[in-house]
Amino acid sequence: MRLHAIEAGQGPPFVLLHGLFGSARNWGAVQKALAGEYRVVALDLRNHGASPHAAGMGYAAQAADVAETLTALGIESAVVLGHSMGGKAAMMLALTRPELVERLIIADIAPRPYAPALRTVVAAMQAVPLHAALTRTEADQALRAAVPEAPIRSFLLQNLRFETTPRSWRMGLAEIAAAMPEIEDFAPPQGTRFDGPALAMAGALSPYIRAEDHAAFRALFPRIGFASIPRAGHWLHAENPEGFLAALRAFLAT
Repeated sequence: MRLHAIEAGQGPPFVLLHGLFGSARNWGAVQKALAGEYRVVALDLRNHGASPHAAGMGYAAQAADVAETLTALGIESAVVLGHSMGGKAAMMLALTRPELVERLIIADIAPRPYAPALRTVVAAMQAVPLHAALTRTEADQALRAAVPEAPIRSFLLQNLRFETTPRSWRMGLAEIAAAMPEIEDFAPPQGTRFDGPALAMAGALSPYIRAEDHAAFRALFPRIGFASIPRAGHWLHAENPEGFLAALRAFLAT
């Protein structure tokens, strides 16, 4: 599947992969910061943003989508940065198509399965009544019980089209709901590893990467380093953009 891309800048290719419920536009500030040095390509992963919808969200399929898109864009090798679900897609790309990945950056996700904590969020999104007169306030209220944090509700509602009649989700919500077990999982192909430079960036306030995950990282990515971004949780690039970019630039300079 060829994915929708947003490009900025010129220079060596730098690819950005968003997390679950996100889109290429989530990387706007990072893309702008890097565009003076790189050709920065932010992709909408399948069932997200303006990319096509399709059944299945396994990471082999997501990595194949990214590989196909890079080839279509004439990119032979790139620095690849992925956050959360996008981090797993980036890891799978590096393990299965290492020639496409010059450097790998993984933002706040580990190469392991995670608990099904977000299924209630998907169910709440599916339960929003998409009638013709639905307002943003009503949609926000419909999500409140499952998603008590207002910033996260605002993030989720970026995917809801209020200009359509009836209202509609921009993302492939049914496909995502069906694929949650695949999204939560991570199963690297046996015997694979990526020998290029790699960095795992964790939000200091986030539980997503634990100290005991470091061994699993090193088994797959022998040259990996680790960075903790202070004053940041899971959305580390949004919560502490200066710290995130500082750690990123330090890695790129090595």
